[in-house]
Amino acid sequence: MTVIRVFLLDDHEVVRRGVAALLEAEDDIEVVGEAGTAASALARIPALRPDVAVLDVRLPDGSGVDVCRDIRSAVPELACLMLTSYADDDALFDAVMAGAAGYVLKQIHGSDLVGAVRTVAAGQSLLDPQTTSAMLARLRERAAKKDPLAALTEQERQILDLIGEGLTNRQIGERMFLAEKTVKNYVSNLLGKLNMQRRTQAAALVTRLKAERRG
Repeated sequence: MTVIRVFLLDDHEVVRRGVAALLEAEDDIEVVGEAGTAASALARIPALRPDVAVLDVRLPDGSGVDVCRDIRSAVPELACLMLTSYADDDALFDAVMAGAAGYVLKQIHGSDLVGAVRTVAAGQSLLDPQTTSAMLARLRERAAKKDPLAALTEQERQILDLIGEGLTNRQIGERMFLAEKTVKNYVSNLLGKLNMQRRTQAAALVTRLKAERRG
């Protein structure tokens, strides 16, 4: 039987003891170390080489997310399981970006926490499809802030440029050899992707982007 080596990081000793007792009751899990601060965890984990690190997100001297990111650069095979009292979208996003294999609330049932440790130890992710979809949406949102046109196809970008020149759908169709109705559909789609209601907003965006490129 392969024993899963677990490290616990939580600034509340009572929580650490409770989780440790829960995990140690399982034949295939061994708690090899504990810490109450980020600094202590970063110092101890590399030498102990656990399979799984259960990390509290909020710590007095930092964040479990930062510990996950830093420690995985030193121990890439380590599976980090984030444990927190709050369902926080930002913390969840940051945890995933830091390479965490899972994210569970402290209100989780004991048997579910044991199952979560086994799941991430086996190299699997605890992120459900809904969470993954939310992460992808956040990534697209961040990309859109850097490049507002990131979601547009090449054809939609060309049409957007022509909207910026003040052309009507019919004129755009003549320029691009497209039916006016087809252009109308393209315009509707690109406005939706840009979260805009009117083509004047799109034209203003083109003007702003051109000014930024010149600047």
